[in-house]
Amino acid sequence: MKKCVIVPDSFKGTMSSVEVCDVISEKVRNLFPHCQICGIPIADGGEGTVDCFVRAIGGEKRNVRVQGPFGEEIESFYGVVKGDTAVVEMAAAAGLPLACGKRDPGKASTYGVGQLIAHAVRSGCRGVILGLGGSCTNDGGAGMAAALGTRFFRKDGSCFVPSGDSLEDVVSIDNSGAEKMLSGVEIQGMCDIENPMFGEKGAAYIFGPQKGADTEEIQVLDRNLRAFSEVIKRELGMDVSRIPGSGAAGAMGAGVCAFLGGSLVSGIELLLEVVNFDQMLQGCDLVITGEGKLDRQSFDGKVIAGVVRHARKFHVPVVAVAGYVEPDVRRALDSFGVSGALSVYDKRMNLEQILSTCKTDLGRRVEELACLQV
Repeated sequence: MKKCVIVPDSFKGTMSSVEVCDVISEKVRNLFPHCQICGIPIADGGEGTVDCFVRAIGGEKRNVRVQGPFGEEIESFYGVVKGDTAVVEMAAAAGLPLACGKRDPGKASTYGVGQLIAHAVRSGCRGVILGLGGSCTNDGGAGMAAALGTRFFRKDGSCFVPSGDSLEDVVSIDNSGAEKMLSGVEIQGMCDIENPMFGEKGAAYIFGPQKGADTEEIQVLDRNLRAFSEVIKRELGMDVSRIPGSGAAGAMGAGVCAFLGGSLVSGIELLLEVVNFDQMLQGCDLVITGEGKLDRQSFDGKVIAGVVRHARKFHVPVVAVAGYVEPDVRRALDSFGVSGALSVYDKRMNLEQILSTCKTDLGRRVEELACLQV
């Protein structure tokens, strides 16, 4: 084997995509000492997105103190790549782990995310790639917008920063401050889901439970997003409610479009474009990809789907390693464009057992797949 491209997602809960990429690269290098290896760790917009971009194309990580989801000051960060493009993961300022046991999406705010973007723009960045994933919020991106200069008003004329519980109190919006700050700045939201802003498939109903919302609160959060959507439509002349992905990250997807003048793009397609993936595939003998669980959803806009789609253009075989491969997918690998796939873990193993052997087990599976394909 002369050239191998390694493009894994994370194995959530056990190994980051960077760790997975390093294990696979080391194994391939040991098996084929003269092989050219191109490693691209992938993140879906959640935790690890900044590290993946910086690792894949070079850049720097900048530390910034911002407001956490409940108003506390926290140490956060964003990345800068290609000189003037900021990579911001919203989870770095409003992620679920930052809730620290206080899971309350109605009170949590994305204000700190806006502070990260503001810092990047004031530092000279003219492009922002915003990872939408892993949020503990449900504020429609209102907090983020407020930090960038958007003003929200109640019926009595007072200005405030809305959260999920108070979105219904918004009666008017002045977005001129954010528009001025972001003039000439391109904002792209990395989004690999198509959920709408509200409704049965929307932000509150689908993602609210994992953020700590009970049935009653989910109904309140959803109702507030509906009301907020109507105000956005009336005040800003935009109907963002049904944009695919508008429900991402507590409906921050809607906020990116409404307040930042941004767009929502496929996370995997954006990253593959940024790293010149098609160029890497030229002269390639094998692509190795993978993720925590390989099932039919993996081929519906996720990492593996994007990798296979590009590899097919260059007739490069793709193999996958996953924490677990669903049996129905294993039986239909050819139809998905995957030459082979192996599970790293035994489904009967508990988390402690998996963590103790995951890197060793991954290396063994890579060896089996690589040898079968060469």
